[in-house]
Amino acid sequence: MPDDIALLWLRRGLRLADNPALAAAFERHDFVAPVYIDDTGGRWDPGPAARTWLALSLASLDGSLRARGSRLTILSGPANIALPRLATAVGAHAVYVDGSHVAEIEERDARVGDALASAGVGMHTFDTHLLRDPSTPLTTAGRPYTVFTPYYNACRRLLLARDMMPLPGRMTLPPHLPSGLTPADISADVSGPPLLSSHFTPGEAGAVRALDRFISEGLEGYATDRDRPDLVGTSRLSPHLAFGEISPARVHQAVRAAAGADADTFDRQLYWREFGNYLLHHFPHTATKPLRAEYEAMPWADDPRGVAAWREGQTGYPIVDAGMREMAATGWMHNRVRMLVASFLTKDLLAPWQSGERTFWHHLTDADAGNNTLGWQWVAGSGADAVPYFRVFNPVTQGERFDPDGTYVRTWLPELADLPSQWIHQPWEAPDDVLAAAGVTLDSTYPSPVLDHPGARLRALAAYDFVRAARR
Repeated sequence: MPDDIALLWLRRGLRLADNPALAAAFERHDFVAPVYIDDTGGRWDPGPAARTWLALSLASLDGSLRARGSRLTILSGPANIALPRLATAVGAHAVYVDGSHVAEIEERDARVGDALASAGVGMHTFDTHLLRDPSTPLTTAGRPYTVFTPYYNACRRLLLARDMMPLPGRMTLPPHLPSGLTPADISADVSGPPLLSSHFTPGEAGAVRALDRFISEGLEGYATDRDRPDLVGTSRLSPHLAFGEISPARVHQAVRAAAGADADTFDRQLYWREFGNYLLHHFPHTATKPLRAEYEAMPWADDPRGVAAWREGQTGYPIVDAGMREMAATGWMHNRVRMLVASFLTKDLLAPWQSGERTFWHHLTDADAGNNTLGWQWVAGSGADAVPYFRVFNPVTQGERFDPDGTYVRTWLPELADLPSQWIHQPWEAPDDVLAAAGVTLDSTYPSPVLDHPGARLRALAAYDFVRAARR
């Protein structure tokens, strides 16, 4: 007969539906205490934007639990002290947790497991964050894939459909459970994105609504509209997936049920998310170092002024600045624009991709260790399946192609709102009378470009040629 009392340690599985750890805990035990441990001090601690989202998500989860006769207990870390102490206080002999495949977090989990074992408590780990265990698949030679398409094809052959896990029929708390912190305490000491709540609804209910909206309104046309930041052409599910407010299996099944070319395109994006976590699992050094070792010799430039302008959305290139300001205001940035701002930092400014990765981690609500690392190394050319080294995105032509009327730029750069579309992506080329009529004064209301893109492109190509020559 299983032990009667258990703890459910929630981390990146902040949902009730289709949650393997939660389902197992409530199936096997009469009394279950859901708990969140605010354990900080590592590289992958949530930044201010993610902590703001986290606080709202925990509040939503607590409300859902209370509606079922339970509640969320929030404690401060470290977890290897807080969890055994709580287990002893309530008489629990088992802890159920959503696991991680990130090396640093796995090491921390091992310490927690040892501490719990010393207290006579077993720890049971479940995958809630991904479609599949990132240790697989492997090539026929037994090695990890480092190119996406073969990895994707292998996953599609191996993945088996499964039924969604139902909500538990009962939620009974153990007696003598301490009150703990409140969700508001999580973000009390940080300042998150000011417009987050006007663009997203954190929590499981918000995640379900976002999926339903995407299936009914956004999936058709996704293959083309997803590259347009001036349109609502993406799912905007990434923060919900990052916090486990909805399972990737649920998203995957809902999209596959729709079928068609757009569903196939979105399906690849889900697996790209898997691929980032897969690579970080197999190559943990890529969190801070290039996957391709030769790029350790990359002759990065030292341009603190340019990097500061990039971070502040003041480079003078409107599509780049709009992306950085969208991220600062909402905690999210359109994926096409993420590629453009990353290219601008690593190739125009020739700044190390690691500084961009940390900036994104600080500002994004959907910051995910695998995807953030994969994305930055992909653009920088140093990672798996990397974008060709000679591809240096032109911020003017990219803006004209994907934001043709300047709608996106005008949304996030109101100082350029009255510029005609002809000049919205290159205001420095506009005639003086056009600038004056639009109320734009270069280097006053909006900066001139911090660099000349054609010249910066040639410098980047020379730097990459240096790396390629050194490899031979």
